[in-house]
Amino acid sequence: MLEVHAFPAPQFNAQDLHGLSPAALAEVAAQMLQHIGTQSQRIAQQSQQLAERDRAIRFKDAKIERITFELARLKAWKFAARTEAMNAQQRQLFEETLAADEASLQAQLEALQAQAITQPAAAVEPKRQPKRQALPEHLERVVHHHEPENTTCPRADCGQPMQRLGEDVSERLDIVPAQFFVHRHIRGKWACRCCQILVQEPVEPQIIDSGMPAAGLVAHTLVSRFVDHLPYYRQAAINARSNVHTPRSTLAAWSGRGGAALAPLFDVHREFVLGAQVLHADETPVDMLDPGAGKTKKAYVWAYARGGFDALPGVAYDFCVGRGAKYPTAFLHGWVGTLVRDEFKGYESVLEQNGRTAAGCLAHARRKFDELIKVNQSPVALQAVQRIALMYRVEREAKDLAADERLAMRQARSKPLWEELHVWLRLERGRVPEGSAIARAIDYSLNAWAALTAHLHDGRVPVDNNHVENLMRPWAMGRKAWLFAGSELAGQRAAVVMSLAQSAKLKGHDPWAYLKDVLTRLPTHMNSRIEELLPHRWQPIG
Repeated sequence: MLEVHAFPAPQFNAQDLHGLSPAALAEVAAQMLQHIGTQSQRIAQQSQQLAERDRAIRFKDAKIERITFELARLKAWKFAARTEAMNAQQRQLFEETLAADEASLQAQLEALQAQAITQPAAAVEPKRQPKRQALPEHLERVVHHHEPENTTCPRADCGQPMQRLGEDVSERLDIVPAQFFVHRHIRGKWACRCCQILVQEPVEPQIIDSGMPAAGLVAHTLVSRFVDHLPYYRQAAINARSNVHTPRSTLAAWSGRGGAALAPLFDVHREFVLGAQVLHADETPVDMLDPGAGKTKKAYVWAYARGGFDALPGVAYDFCVGRGAKYPTAFLHGWVGTLVRDEFKGYESVLEQNGRTAAGCLAHARRKFDELIKVNQSPVALQAVQRIALMYRVEREAKDLAADERLAMRQARSKPLWEELHVWLRLERGRVPEGSAIARAIDYSLNAWAALTAHLHDGRVPVDNNHVENLMRPWAMGRKAWLFAGSELAGQRAAVVMSLAQSAKLKGHDPWAYLKDVLTRLPTHMNSRIEELLPHRWQPIG
């Protein structure tokens, strides 16, 4: 900051001026005028400098504001992809350059902030820099030692051997692309010449007995297709870079055999998922090829997941050719408990059976109001979202509590908020125009009130259905990659593999390690002990 220096004027008092001649008084006046002129000139120069610096600061502030806006827009596209209309090709291209764009803008912002002129203001706490996560301990370490060639003191007048005081250690992450290798099994033949008996170790059963792939390659093909969402033609191209020829039809055949082998395990896994007292349900459309019509038709994948607070997580997918109530009715046959779902009418007949309770989704109710805020800044919708935020704050604090403790917190803190919200919604409903968008949003919550407040009576019940909606994301990503299911059987096979792979991920397992081990064991594993291979019970050998 510029400092304005005041230069002292000549000091005169009344006694000094008394009795001076007119000529002396004129000289004093001239001195005063000269000093005033000098001060005015200095002040004008300093004012000009201050104005120039103000313009520079405003220019830099404008650039910082523009770059900050660009960063915010990039993050909005990254974390809320639907805020801008983009087709699949545009979004793919955007995502490829997102990291580079964001890093470039961040560098420009840091450079401008470093050059910014400090202003006299209240002390601002420095922004915390993100701490880089340590590299996983289980990764192989290739150690490189770096020591000086000469450890003798370089000073000419010394020349003594130097002592090692310690070391600095840094780590960099590297990768070797996937490498194929071959298991060569050599089985010796032993014969008794006198008895004419031949002894040889039998061939171990495999998922594909007469085929080329081992269990690890079959698992890799399944994971690439149903976890990483790589179409078979892309897998074939990747394998070809290692000079391994695997046509798309071959990869598809391997997946078919692997999915068929996993089907019995999926049946047991389905029973495990349906053993939960609290169950989430959701559905999403998937295109299915209709060869007779020469085009695709709409099918649906239903997801059923154990409660979000369940200590043993699991999800089971069901591929169906329609969205009617008969599909969840058939899948949930014999199950009783609380079903967390949205307000889709197809669940009504499912919940008519005795022993079943409906729980609603607060996120869906909130979404109705949030959409109105984005469109026309509805003050009623804004207040509704603010009230719902208070309830979610309680849920965040109660997340890690036991079910009875969570219920006690909800009764003490959430229940009054819900009661107040109920009164407020009914009051606002009488004020808003009939048939308006805000009226429909309010009606959604009021009509589903009993289901929305089910969590106030059971600490095991989540406040929304986000848990299973997150488990639907792999299907949304997959349908962009492989576009459609080739048949109903192919869709069911995908549901089997994805159910087991996603459940393994919920337990923190590597899907490939899990499927490789399971596919290795299945041919010789006793059917009576198949539960040992379920994702929540699986333990890797060794």
